[in-house]
Amino acid sequence: MPVAEPGDPDRVLEPPLWEQLAAKSAELPQGERLQKVLAVRGWGSRRVCEDMISDGRVTVNGATAVLGRRVDTDHDLVEVDGVPIGVKPGLVYYLLNKPEGVITTAHDPQGRRTVVQIVPAEPRVYPVGRLDVATEGLLLLTNDGDLAHRLAHPSHGVEKEYLAEVDGAPGGGALRRLRDGVELDDGITAPAKVSQPSPGVLRITIHEGRNRQVRRMCEAVGHPVHRLVRVRIGPLRDAQLKPGEWRELSQAEVRSLVESAAGDTRPIR
Repeated sequence: MPVAEPGDPDRVLEPPLWEQLAAKSAELPQGERLQKVLAVRGWGSRRVCEDMISDGRVTVNGATAVLGRRVDTDHDLVEVDGVPIGVKPGLVYYLLNKPEGVITTAHDPQGRRTVVQIVPAEPRVYPVGRLDVATEGLLLLTNDGDLAHRLAHPSHGVEKEYLAEVDGAPGGGALRRLRDGVELDDGITAPAKVSQPSPGVLRITIHEGRNRQVRRMCEAVGHPVHRLVRVRIGPLRDAQLKPGEWRELSQAEVRSLVESAAGDTRPIR
């Protein structure tokens, strides 16, 4: 700060230039360069990430970022196309093929096996959405709360695809009802994508997350489900993952999940 010159209290001296620059630098955001953070987390090359920033697609703490912006990965909120992305160290993303009989919760009072007991205990993760105890298939577990909320909320339209073995062979009328919306005790369902790849097997894609929704939809049209398997979450598929197996998502897969939560269908570069 300015100081009075010795012997002349009315004359104020400015601090040396290097002190002014140091003080100014201390006021600027500290941490890693934003384009490096994006590149390390799978959003493309440095050049691609710089273009994203220049295009105004990236914000930090709600403000549109500029090239050269630095971020504190422990505290700053970084968003791409309005969707928070995980930049905090220690975030993990597991894809599990849930077996029948396993509970989709962090703890079960009855002592039954839970999905979090299948994946590593540390860091602690939570399932995104639910599969009922009898339903098999893909389930995401993560400690990235922002992305988990986005993926689970029906307003963001992230699709979940199921294969359902049902009683009988549904006719055209039943398929139309499933596609148009079925009246359940908690309201009519949103339109679904439905096909019948073989007699007695339905491929159903929904973006809602009601309790036992696919089972209740099929029962409502007269074709109860015998076996239900979730085969896709947004852009994620893995036909090689066996029941009870899990793996970490790649950086590109995490990016594709973020883009699906934003309604972005552009291919990964």
